[in-house]
Amino acid sequence: MLSILWMMGALCSFCLIAIGARELSGDITTAQLMALRSIIGLGIISAIILYYRDTRLFKTQRLRLHVFRNVFHFSGQYGWLLGLTLLPLAEVFAIEFTVPIWTAIIATLFLNERFTSKRLFSLVLGFIGVLIIVQPGIKIINSASLIVLGAAMCYAVSHASTKSLSTSDKPLTILFFMCLVQLPFGLILAYQGWQSPNIFAWGWIVLVSVSALLAHFCMTKAMQSADVTLVVMMDFLRLPLIAIVGFYVYEEGIDWTLFLGASFMLVGNLMNVSSPRKEMVNS
Repeated sequence: MLSILWMMGALCSFCLIAIGARELSGDITTAQLMALRSIIGLGIISAIILYYRDTRLFKTQRLRLHVFRNVFHFSGQYGWLLGLTLLPLAEVFAIEFTVPIWTAIIATLFLNERFTSKRLFSLVLGFIGVLIIVQPGIKIINSASLIVLGAAMCYAVSHASTKSLSTSDKPLTILFFMCLVQLPFGLILAYQGWQSPNIFAWGWIVLVSVSALLAHFCMTKAMQSADVTLVVMMDFLRLPLIAIVGFYVYEEGIDWTLFLGASFMLVGNLMNVSSPRKEMVNS
């Protein structure tokens, strides 16, 4: 029950990020939103670390890996936020469900994780899901869909790097360097088209920034208090939830092929995270 409550917090946070990014699309650029989000996030995380008086959390012995991780994380975030302004919200969330598929491939190639027949089958199901959603050869592939798909690949590299960093650095340290490293990227890209947000835009900016931190925190707490399979199942609820938001708030249509493709990816993701005890011991 506790993990369900944490996941409800994560689901609400992800939806608020999507709504905030859509509402801000006409006021500020995606790069400016990311720069301001980094500034606000950096302030919040620094305040938390100072509150606990553990300045060791400001330090790391793996700065290069932090930079490497956040180059891809920044690219993934940029593509995802940009996609929210160009595509129906449900389609963006559906394509995002390919992240575990790409992460599995990267973990196998670079983190020496075992590549089993079950993992291969899960990858096949994931790719079938992508084809159902994107429908190459049936409709013209929207460049925005490819942007979001590229963002999912970047997120996968970021997740694999986070897995490596988690063996040596605390979560707050990883979040601190995420904001610190990504801030100059956002400022450089946003410099030319910088706009002064109005009071309503600032409200959405703060909402996106806080919701992003809450989403990470709630997801982590859910992982700590429940099996990964349950977390993945509940995370899938983001898709129908955001589809309902898109339908009622932005009058976006709901395509049944989107849910069919996402279902294939869900099954593939569940196969990825559910391993027999024997296999887990051997690995």
